[in-house]
Amino acid sequence: MTTQTVTGLKGKHLLGIADLSAEEIGLILETAEAMKEVGARPIKKVPTLRGKTVINLFFEASTRTRTSFEVAEKRLSADTLNIAASTSSVVKGETLVDTALNLEAMAPDMIVMRHASSGACHLLARVCKSRIINAGDGMHEHPTQALLDAFTIREHKGRIGGLKIAIIGDLLHSRVLRSNLLLLGKLGAEVWVAAPPTLMPPDVERFGVHSTTSIDEAVRDADVVMMLRIQLERMQGNFFPSLREYFTVFGMTEERMRRAKPDVIIMHPGPMNRGVEIASEVADGPYSVILNQVANGVAVRMAVLFLLSGASEGDQL
Repeated sequence: MTTQTVTGLKGKHLLGIADLSAEEIGLILETAEAMKEVGARPIKKVPTLRGKTVINLFFEASTRTRTSFEVAEKRLSADTLNIAASTSSVVKGETLVDTALNLEAMAPDMIVMRHASSGACHLLARVCKSRIINAGDGMHEHPTQALLDAFTIREHKGRIGGLKIAIIGDLLHSRVLRSNLLLLGKLGAEVWVAAPPTLMPPDVERFGVHSTTSIDEAVRDADVVMMLRIQLERMQGNFFPSLREYFTVFGMTEERMRRAKPDVIIMHPGPMNRGVEIASEVADGPYSVILNQVANGVAVRMAVLFLLSGASEGDQL
């Protein structure tokens, strides 16, 4: 592995990008490069986390995050247990803390959790001895998504510092936005955000970003364009007249994409609403790296599991 100025993560848990230094982020991304090489082997498995137990505790629906964590755990030879809220005692009225303490009694090494309430992972970190990894908590953070986004940008652009990165869509309800703003700011990117006034967080400029209600202004000369999903499940009330009108004003089309740099990359954390925030021609076009993001999610989550487990560079990969 590439030598870094830091050799491990200072914290016991990964609760958010806010807790990571730029050097720690760099270490995770460098480690992910080694993990991606493991995924290219004929036998995609290493014994690094043999004997470790990881519980995936998901209280919200998930395809990419839950699956990629499970794949990452299995590639590192960890014993994995998946628990969904619909099949747990939560449906019988058990509290989150009681659920966590009962799982803790079975001595897992790590718990990966997604929850609809902001701060739920921080609560677990206070009551559990296990290491906690935040797989998305309410509208707060989604740290591994931001890390895999950064890994993908660096893979295609060779750097993050100095790039113009436009993030467009439902900013108000997005935990992906918050984690990306924190990460990209720490790594020196020039970040623009664009949304209708009703979906623009009132304090977003405190992150040191440029905000606009014009998608054309945000996209102009951008190196990276990241589209965010309209999160109808988190909306109470009418934030825009219709999905058709939203696409007309804020959807990423081929015409709008031409305002960006010729080598722009188009990103989306998924799931996509085709014809709402992004046209199919763009999502499936030559500049799209959306499926690369999915593939890189496994490598980045392997890196996080590896580093939080206390494994070192000398351990077998």
